[in-house]
Amino acid sequence: MDDKRFMKMALDLAKKGQGFTSPNPMVGAVIVNDGEVVGKGYHQSAGKAHAEVDAIDDAGALAKDATLYVTLEPCNHTGRTPPCTEKVIAAGIRRIVVAMNDPNPNVKGGGSDYLKSRGINVTVGVCEDQAKRLNEVYIKYVSTKRPFSIAKCAATLDGRIATRTGDSRWVTGEESRKYVHQLRHAVDAIMVGINTVKKDDPSLTTRLTNRMENFKGLDPTRIILDTHLRISEKAKLLQLDSDSDTIIVTGHSVSGDKKAGIEKQGARIIESPVKDGLIDLDRLMDRLGTLGITSLLIEGGSSVIASALSAGIVDKIIFFFAPKILGGDDGVPICKGAGAALMSSCIPVKDIHVRQFGDDVMIEGYIDK
Repeated sequence: MDDKRFMKMALDLAKKGQGFTSPNPMVGAVIVNDGEVVGKGYHQSAGKAHAEVDAIDDAGALAKDATLYVTLEPCNHTGRTPPCTEKVIAAGIRRIVVAMNDPNPNVKGGGSDYLKSRGINVTVGVCEDQAKRLNEVYIKYVSTKRPFSIAKCAATLDGRIATRTGDSRWVTGEESRKYVHQLRHAVDAIMVGINTVKKDDPSLTTRLTNRMENFKGLDPTRIILDTHLRISEKAKLLQLDSDSDTIIVTGHSVSGDKKAGIEKQGARIIESPVKDGLIDLDRLMDRLGTLGITSLLIEGGSSVIASALSAGIVDKIIFFFAPKILGGDDGVPICKGAGAALMSSCIPVKDIHVRQFGDDVMIEGYIDK
């Protein structure tokens, strides 16, 4: 039996839950009986049926003596839903193929071990690398209780995100911008600095719809780094009709009257430690983790990206480069401030992937920590 082929089908199903399952992982499942797919399922959102249950219900009586392919180890504990292991046993599944064990330290290996103890043949590790990449956010969060952080920027070929006048509309093309909205849908939160808010007055929402599939992207929580609470009460971020929250992160010494006015607009203000006159981003990650934010898209500007890289909080970078050259050294760079003195001291990026969106090139990679 072609385990990899069926597991890749399960991985494709799992991706359909992207943006909807947090804080749970994305999981897909396929049930095969006599070489034929008889059931499919995926975890659609937190609180709804897990992928295994969805697939078993889809297969019905054909699940008996079949093989279950699932991208993550079945749970053996009761959370918002009952244990999937009991459903698997009751269905009469004969064999289970698992892409990866659950990295949650509280449950790791428990589901696989329990199923083995009940006489079910369990194989673990098929397409494991793909499964880990799919759920890199979940792995980071359950292991550290801190969000998986992605630094994103759009720049010219000579590394500028805006001209000397601050003009940045538009650096990249429509296809790249559409993909950015897919990224926003996929993460729990998006973070920018107050200078970006004052200059661009952004919405930081997800403009992503598909009427054919009755799909509408979810807005991420908006996080604004505003040490001295300089945001205007008229900022677009404070006037949105959105289901997600706006969080403004300040230092400890801010005006009580200004704070009350902003909170009256519906935003939430949290105070965070300051380091060198700026929000201490390393400490902030711990705070965001306690708020249940599992993933964070850092969109800038250049001071925020530089600070995030310097603080060591970035896990992944997604840099878009447009086929245009500013042609001078007076534009806004990707990162502001002092950088490495030596090339050997630069921040290394590994596992590089390159994609093209129209004429733009996207470079994706992971910070080598």
